[in-house]
Amino acid sequence: MSSINYSVIVPAFRENGNLRPLVTRIFGALSQVNSPVNPAEVEVIIVDDNSRDGSVETVESLRREGYNVRIIVRTTERGLSSAVVRGFREALGDNMLCMDADLQRRGAHPPEYVPAMLASMSPSKQFALGTRYAKGVQIDEGWPLYRRVISNGARMLALPLTSASDPMSGFFGIRKETFLKARQLNSDGFKIALDLLVKCNIPNEAIAEVPFSFGVRAEGESKLTGKVMIRYLEQLAELYWYRFSGLIVFAALLLFVAFVLLARAMLSSYGGLDGKAQSKY
Repeated sequence: MSSINYSVIVPAFRENGNLRPLVTRIFGALSQVNSPVNPAEVEVIIVDDNSRDGSVETVESLRREGYNVRIIVRTTERGLSSAVVRGFREALGDNMLCMDADLQRRGAHPPEYVPAMLASMSPSKQFALGTRYAKGVQIDEGWPLYRRVISNGARMLALPLTSASDPMSGFFGIRKETFLKARQLNSDGFKIALDLLVKCNIPNEAIAEVPFSFGVRAEGESKLTGKVMIRYLEQLAELYWYRFSGLIVFAALLLFVAFVLLARAMLSSYGGLDGKAQSKY
């Protein structure tokens, strides 16, 4: 039996209807003749937030059919980022990939890209990023202009933190050894990929970018709301402080010292003028 070198982490909540097609498409892609990854070296981990929708039974059925998939049911935790972190911690593979369980919308993370994403990681490429902004990738023409403006604005705000072309992507991978170096991970954060890029201190040259197409939601409402944007700005503020807190404190000290010196100079000057004024009387 081959050892597990790759782990695919799928955070899920009430995604039972998507689990079977997702798992079968992942292993179908891995079983292709031109796949760079041996399917026998891959495990899929579903991290479920106690959906109670039949997901456990579906995974057990898939296991009986020979698919290397298991499920972790969380009963006391909730949230996407913490689910990803839990999956990474329990993964057996040295190369770990996170992807969405939702296949019912255009722009879902394509299982057919899993082999390329997994194979792109190596000791020199610590982070794999599924990007919608690489050369040759065209954003769906149906994407509204305001969405494009907001998306590009969000990317620009993250530029001081990382040069990754799509740091908000939820389709990403990381080496286990790199993940274990992370400090102060925010499991309640909004964009876990961005958090990992910053807190694992991943250099730009260690990021492998894999282009993929991301279109418009086919059904349901957009997840882009005012609350989502506020959460993103809150996360950016926390990451800016994490990355640049030393510089910020140093700049504040310089400003304080400059203020004290200026105040002393002004008081000294005022005192000298006051003395001269008193000598006239």
